Amino acid sequence: MARLAQTAGLTDIQQEILSTVRDFVDKEIIPVATGLEHRDEYPQQIVDGLKELGLFGLMIPEEYGGLGESLLTYALCVEEIARGWMSVSGIINTHFIVAYMLKQHGTQEQKDHFLPRMAAGDIRGAFSMSEPGLGSDVSAITSKAVKDGEEYVLNGQKMWLTNGGTSSLVAVLVRSDEGHAEGTAPHKSMTTFLVEKEPGFGEVRPGLTIPGKIDKMGYKGVDTTELIMDGLRIPANRVLGGVTGRGFYQMMDGVEVGRVNVAARGCGVAQRAFELGVEYAQQRHTFGKPIAQHQAIQFKLAEMATKVEAAHAMMVNAARKKDSGERNDLEAGMAKYLASEYCKEVVEDAFRIHGGYGFSKEYEIERLYREAPMLLIGEGTAEIQKMIIGRRLLEEYRLQG
Repeated sequence: MARLAQTAGLTDIQQEILSTVRDFVDKEIIPVATGLEHRDEYPQQIVDGLKELGLFGLMIPEEYGGLGESLLTYALCVEEIARGWMSVSGIINTHFIVAYMLKQHGTQEQKDHFLPRMAAGDIRGAFSMSEPGLGSDVSAITSKAVKDGEEYVLNGQKMWLTNGGTSSLVAVLVRSDEGHAEGTAPHKSMTTFLVEKEPGFGEVRPGLTIPGKIDKMGYKGVDTTELIMDGLRIPANRVLGGVTGRGFYQMMDGVEVGRVNVAARGCGVAQRAFELGVEYAQQRHTFGKPIAQHQAIQFKLAEMATKVEAAHAMMVNAARKKDSGERNDLEAGMAKYLASEYCKEVVEDAFRIHGGYGFSKEYEIERLYREAPMLLIGEGTAEIQKMIIGRRLLEEYRLQG
């Protein structure tokens, strides 16, 4: 039987990379994921394995020690990793959003300083936009940077940092009114700062505190944190790109990559849910035969597989559009929206197939059932995606005359 979610037109190198990642997931992640997740334990051994495979440098150009692969290759690897355990894909994703932003928008000095060590996995990246009470309204950011000689002083509280504790480099978006006239649109007075810190919790550098892990329903193992800046001093050469006022656009460019990643994660979790559902349906007997032979279950399996295929196709299309250099906010928004919604539905159907056993922590589907909701809100809610999609459609189909 052919596996679901195959991708046409891959090179031999891409196929080899994916085969290696899939083998790693099957041998090193799936057997231990549920135990680590239940203990909310950081998967250090898995992360070390990914570092040995070179995955922290997957999209970083070869001149900086990376593999120089495409967003498509990266997204397909994320899909495989999320199939094993979604939390591990989150560790990779935030790292690559920062690396991508550096590659696209950083000064040459910033690229030379950070990218080689990021490619080796010696520096781990995280990025920070959200704040308490902010939600999806990025324009309402209150964290602020004030110029003081050759430095900026940052103050404010940020929220929902994936890799907040384990990272050593955080791209932080704050308001910076310096050099901008009063009344400037909010998105034109924001700046991204590259903040280096020690991994860990507490005061990780003067003026910067990572209070501790946020206790979550799912998406465990990976550390999600707050970030508190109180008189944090950052040199001017750590403004991403060297010029203030461009942070919003830099972050949105990174978020487009992040949305393709979330779509890939949704595809991976949905694939795993389908695998668990179709396997259990052939093992569980009712009324004298496997439940897979009941028409109602076959209908569920048919719907689940179709959703997996559709989400995968849209994710691949969004990644290829970004790789081509074209604008892909429409495709990324559609892919993220569809993949996360379908993921939730496929996981729930697999949960229903398991019956009462799906509610037991002994079965893997219980973990997936708690993980899928994160995808509904990560990198923008479904409502935000619909706003993006609707506006872009009106641009494309604007009436003439």
